[in-house]
Parts: sequence; structure tokens; C-alpha cells
Amino acid sequence: MDSIIEKKKGIRPKHILIAVIAILFLYFTFNMIFGKSVSTYNVDKEQIIISEVVQDKFNDYISINGVVKPISTVYLDAYEGGRVSELFIQEGSEVKKGDVILKLENRSLYEQILTSENNLAIKQNNLRETKINFESQRILGQKDRLEAEYRLIKAKRKHAQYSSLYNDGLVAKEEYLDSKEDFELSQKRYEVIKFKTLQDSLLHVTGIKDLDSDLRRMKKTLELVYERIEHLNLKAPVDGQLGMLNAEIGQRFGQGQRIGQINVLTDYKIQSEIDEHYIDRVSRGLTGSIERNGKLFNVQLKKVYPEVREGKFKIDLIFSAQKPPNIRTGQSYYIKLQLGAPMDALLIPRGSFFQSTAGQWVYVVDASGDFAIKREVSIGRQNPKFYEVLDGLEPGEKVIISSYDTFGDSDKLSLK
Repeated sequence: MDSIIEKKKGIRPKHILIAVIAILFLYFTFNMIFGKSVSTYNVDKEQIIISEVVQDKFNDYISINGVVKPISTVYLDAYEGGRVSELFIQEGSEVKKGDVILKLENRSLYEQILTSENNLAIKQNNLRETKINFESQRILGQKDRLEAEYRLIKAKRKHAQYSSLYNDGLVAKEEYLDSKEDFELSQKRYEVIKFKTLQDSLLHVTGIKDLDSDLRRMKKTLELVYERIEHLNLKAPVDGQLGMLNAEIGQRFGQGQRIGQINVLTDYKIQSEIDEHYIDRVSRGLTGSIERNGKLFNVQLKKVYPEVREGKFKIDLIFSAQKPPNIRTGQSYYIKLQLGAPMDALLIPRGSFFQSTAGQWVYVVDASGDFAIKREVSIGRQNPKFYEVLDGLEPGEKVIISSYDTFGDSDKLSLK
């Protein structure tokens, strides 16, 4: 007969195994859904740089490189075009105001002078002839006026006599009328000649003035042409050193073409370029310093150029007082340009991490020194040595300031 098998009671091993598997499954499922994955990257401590966050004075300055240049430069352009016929002073020589540097030759300008001189001679001859003609006409006019005045006097006297005789009945009426008509005609003729003489005199004076004015203009034009000839001698407009001189005998220059320059060496300036990032903070009047042979020389910002080219803009600085000895054009100086007064701030040393994070986060080292965690921060101003920390760090904390390029997107660094 078949026998009844009784169920065994209690927890058997397979039940425990099933329960453990279920618990592990639930644990991993929970972590996948609700847990946060933290990526960790192993780092050798010897390969990184760790620095401490400190509370100290932030010195707001930038270091820039500048080149010594003359305080001003005067450019030499050709007033007149021409061919270089003579060179009197070589590049690099000291010059005084008025020294002739080179001489140009211009044949067409010489021809203009000859033409102007010829025209002036013709005009002068015409003026002389006109004056002679005017004087002759004036004399003839005076003569006609005198004759008319003489006839008028005679006619007036005759008419007075005939008028008296006619009243006494001693002359015929016809003779009286003839004397009267002759007197009236002489009077009118005299008035006409007098008016004509006056008008001719005014016309003569006006004509002479116009001719004299034309003659003066021609003389002025000739003087200007002579000045153009003088401009063929290229002269130094100021005292200084003849810098660039791009001229050789036989070389031809057009009017207005650049020939050279004179460097005014009464003083010097330092010209530098600054990244456009600082354009809103750099203004005229800022001060700076230059260290030369263990001695500091103070400078002041004189000019800020408005143009930005290739991400940089130019500035000019001048020495506030003493200049370095043996200063020369073309020398390079490193300048510490002060942008603001020193202020208390939270600081971390400059490092390559900034290129990787743009200052938005850093790796903060745990107090144990075994690991570092990514943390968001806010960085403000910077100078060649430090970054100013606005938020996210506390004094005494330590951060990694070397490059983060090999860490990827790791949230945690394990320091070995």
C-alpha cells in the first residue's frame, strides 16, 4: 500500500538562498532607481599640486610686457614728388630742426616755375602798357576839358556883351541869338567832357587796381611755386634721431609718400598690449612699477588706444619720475600695472585647473587626505599669483590646483 508522506516543517536552506537573492535584487534595484552614482578616479598624490585656501590681502594688478619707444615720433612725408638726387644724413644720426636730410629732383616742377615766371613777365609788361595808355588818355581828357572850359569862358563873355548891346539896340537880334546859342552849346559841351573825364579817371583807377591785384596774385602763385621747390629739400621738423629712412639715390617718391621718421628722444614711453578681458578696468591715470637691477621705477598710464585687435588693445605708459639708466628704444620691460587698491579676500594660488573648469568648480581635498570631492565655487578677480574666491570655499580648506584634464568627469578622486 502507498504510505502518506508528511510535510516537513521549518525553514530549509533553499528558502534562505531564495530570500538572500530577493533581498540583493531589491537592494540593487533600489540603488539603481533612487541612489546616486558617484564616479571615482584614482590619482597619485605625487602627480598633483594641493594648495590651501587662505584669507589675505588681494593685490589687484596684472603683469604685462612693454617695449620702450620715443615719447613721440614725427613722420617724414614727401611734400612734392620727385627722384632722390642727394642724401645728406644717414639713418640713426642725430638731427637738428631745419637740417636737410635729402634732396629730391622734379623736372616738371622746374618747368612750372619757368612758365609762371614767363606769365608774370607778360603780365607786368601788359600792366606797364596799360598804365601808359591810361596816362595818355588822361592827358588827352584834361586837354579836351581845358579847351571846352576855354570855349565856355569866351562864349559866356561874348554872350554877356551881346546881351548888353542888344538891350541898348546896338546889335541885331540874330547876332544876340547866335551868341546865346553858342554859349549854351559851349556850356553843355563842357559838362559832357567834364563828366567823361571823371568817368575815364574812375575806370582807369579801377582798371589799374584790377591789374595790380592780378599781378599780386601771380607773384603769390610764383612764391608758392618757389616754396614747392624748397620742399624738394626734405628737412627735419624737430630735433631728434633719424629713425627709419627708406630712401636711396635714384629712388622716386610720389607726393605724400612716407620717406622716414624722426624719434623725439627728449623722453621715453613704454607701449604694451593688454588682453581685452581687462578693457573695462584699464583707464588713464593707473599706476604701475618696473623692477630693474633690484630697483623699482614708477610709471603712469598716459593713453589707452580705443582699437581692439586680435583680442588685445594698446596702452602707453610714461615714467613718473626717475627713469632706468641706459634706457634705449626697443628695450623690453615687465610692468606690474595696479588696477585697484589691495583688499581682504579669500585666496587660492593660480593653477592649471582654471583652464579646465573656467573657475566654476574645484576638487576639495577631504580632511583625511584620502580623497577629493568636486565642489562648485565662484571666482572673481585674479592677479598673476592668486584667484579671488567669492563663494564655495572656507579658509583652511585644501584644493587641487594642478590640471584636471586627465580626471574626466569624475566626481571623486581617490588619492593614493
